[in-house]
Amino acid sequence: MVSKRIVLKFPHSLVDKPIAYHLVKDYDLVFNILQARITPNEEGLMVVGLSGKKENYAEGIKFLKEQGIIIQPLDQDVTRNEKRCTHCGACIAVCPTEALSLDRKTMKISFDPSKCIACELCVRACPPRAMRVKF
Repeated sequence: MVSKRIVLKFPHSLVDKPIAYHLVKDYDLVFNILQARITPNEEGLMVVGLSGKKENYAEGIKFLKEQGIIIQPLDQDVTRNEKRCTHCGACIAVCPTEALSLDRKTMKISFDPSKCIACELCVRACPPRAMRVKF
């Protein structure tokens, strides 16, 4: 079983195509939209959780690439600048998935990208602008 959070970038020509439908029906994948920015006549962007059997996942990814969709792992797009972070904790209060947490021993903030859904709430809450989302 494979389960990953990925970023899909697709051209405007695919905005009205049933991409998620094909992933579910043809490849038996579980598809969860975590975030979407789709504007007609422009590039679309979706952050999704995608899971299924290893061979089905590979075929589904192949299908997406054949459609002209650019695929990136989510953890490549959400980062924290360690030098800028002051460990103030403002980000923890707004993080819905607990991807940001406080280590009580060191009083330092830690970031677990595998829990992140790229909601960008931490970006807006961070006073020193240490969090960054780059799609």
